[in-house]
Amino acid sequence: MMKGIYYPKLAWLGIKRNKQVYIPFILTGIGMVIMYYIITFLEGSDALYRMSGGQTLQATLGFGVYVMSFFTVIFMFYTNSFLIRRRKKEFGLYNILGMGKWNLARMLVWENLIIYTICVLAGLLFGILFSKLAELGAVHMIGLGPTYQFRISVEAVRHVICLFAVVFGLILVNNLRSIHVSKPVELLRSENVGEKPPKVNWFLALLGVLVLCAAYYLAVSIQNPMAAMVWFFVAVMMVIAATYLLFISGSVALCRLLQKNKKFYYRTNHFVAVSSMSYRMKRNGAGLASICILSTMVLVTLSSTACLFFGKESGLKLRYPREIVLNSISVDKETADAVRSMAREAAADAGKQTQEEVFYRYLEVAGECTDDHVNTKDVSLGYSFGGDHSTIDLLIVPVEDYNELTGEQETLMPGEALIGMTKNGQYSYDTITIEGLEPLCIKGTVGKLPPNGNETAAIFPSIYLFVPDFERFVEFYRGEGAESAYVTEHSYYGFDLSCADQEQRQVAGAIADRIRELQSRDETFPRVWVESIAGERDDFYSMYGSLFFLGILLGLVFVFATVLIIYYKQISEGYEDRAKFDIMQKVGMTGREIRKSVNSQVLTVFFLPLVTAGIHMAFAFPLINKIMILFNAVDLSLLIWTTVICFLIFGFFYILIYRMTSRAYLKLVSKG
Repeated sequence: MMKGIYYPKLAWLGIKRNKQVYIPFILTGIGMVIMYYIITFLEGSDALYRMSGGQTLQATLGFGVYVMSFFTVIFMFYTNSFLIRRRKKEFGLYNILGMGKWNLARMLVWENLIIYTICVLAGLLFGILFSKLAELGAVHMIGLGPTYQFRISVEAVRHVICLFAVVFGLILVNNLRSIHVSKPVELLRSENVGEKPPKVNWFLALLGVLVLCAAYYLAVSIQNPMAAMVWFFVAVMMVIAATYLLFISGSVALCRLLQKNKKFYYRTNHFVAVSSMSYRMKRNGAGLASICILSTMVLVTLSSTACLFFGKESGLKLRYPREIVLNSISVDKETADAVRSMAREAAADAGKQTQEEVFYRYLEVAGECTDDHVNTKDVSLGYSFGGDHSTIDLLIVPVEDYNELTGEQETLMPGEALIGMTKNGQYSYDTITIEGLEPLCIKGTVGKLPPNGNETAAIFPSIYLFVPDFERFVEFYRGEGAESAYVTEHSYYGFDLSCADQEQRQVAGAIADRIRELQSRDETFPRVWVESIAGERDDFYSMYGSLFFLGILLGLVFVFATVLIIYYKQISEGYEDRAKFDIMQKVGMTGREIRKSVNSQVLTVFFLPLVTAGIHMAFAFPLINKIMILFNAVDLSLLIWTTVICFLIFGFFYILIYRMTSRAYLKLVSKG
């Protein structure tokens, strides 16, 4: 009986004796369980599914489940490395006193089982309690009414139990491997490993500078939003690699330079801090780089999703420039006039009058633009990774429709055209050649383009061509050009009603009914899409609200990771420095001087991740802005404000975290 409870008791005593390192790990595990349960609960919520726009939210959260699972595994493994390093000395002592590695393995199994049980049970308890609050917050973000039904998701509970069983199982295997391959003497000396001061590797430092400069240049030089989306992940990987190179090799160089500065180095509040850091900069630099990368992730995630959320109404109006839009797959004037008359009659029957009407015809042709040539054959529908060509939507519009729409009096001769580009695109050539047609001379550039929600929703940039001989292009693409191009005919008609959403939906529904009636009487009548802002608002708000909600959850994960890395960094270094400070106190160093030395260490190195994260954000901002354009977030000032506010808020908590962890470090080194 005593033998049966010996290992569980020993494991529990080990956790209690090392509560300073285990409690933060357990609390973080509980937090990860809470967030994973909540996101899985919402992803499978029947109440959300039945709501208008709820399916969009759940689709976004479904992606978030995979992201959360990935970061849970990486994060728990990384933080466990700090924890197990602190325990190795204790395991080495047990081993020397006669406890074999098989006995240590049994104790580790019980420790893992105890921590797993605490994390899962406490996490599920609080996750279930907070799940309703999270659901209310989610429906509020997407602009829906509250639900009052409370339930427990058995499926989410099962997912939590399985995921964290796998995570803690992998952690256990890794810990057992670490203990098995180490000798008792190595375990006893594990806390002193890495004390030899590394040499400055100027090659790696220079390589880090070059890679970072290349990533920064990439971020600020790309103008095409689609190219920004493609190259963003390349730039991210380059920045991560460069950050680790610079912090690992550059921090060593920094300490060497500080030590050479006699006026700085030979001062009480600098001497111990700098000398201690120089002996462990390889590990120290990797930790600082991890903090920097996680801080940048928090800032990018929160600032971009907050910009989308707070700018959702302006984004909605860009996607639907008129309250009701009818898009016909036809450019025939008779059909277009019939659709317009029918829409006006439906509005009049509802007691409404159409306002701010917009109408024009256009041909939409998919192509690949290389310099001044548009290829419409074998279009890859993607962005060239080499950057020599990119997919575009070519919209050919009759100049008379443009004049009627804008009130301009533009006149063009055959072979001439006006041009305009979306998504901040620029066209710098005097001519443009479309596959199979004669070159067109560009007479001028159009600043204000016709409103088109379909184009706004496209991820590819568009080129508008306003031509005098529109029918010639129609005949070409109905004839010899039909087999070599993706082409669609459109008649775009939109108007406002200035009425409540419910009335707007009723008018849009009446128009759709009349179109179906026309199509039932005439099978050749073209397809017509009827869209309204009121009808699409729920899904639109749901998408942006769910992205912001997911951004908040992922931001919390990154913050948890940052806090724990900072905490364990301070604690592990506190244990390592305690003997040094003990000697310094015996030779006359006061408690006040110790505090100054600790503050010097923080100010010298620990704020580098925050400053570097700010620099990363500054250079990444143009790239992020281009990507935001693809999501209809074109308000640059809003993106600037959300980025600045997120940085200030994160900076405040970053400083708060460091003050708290510095106290823990000070408490350790003062015990000597």
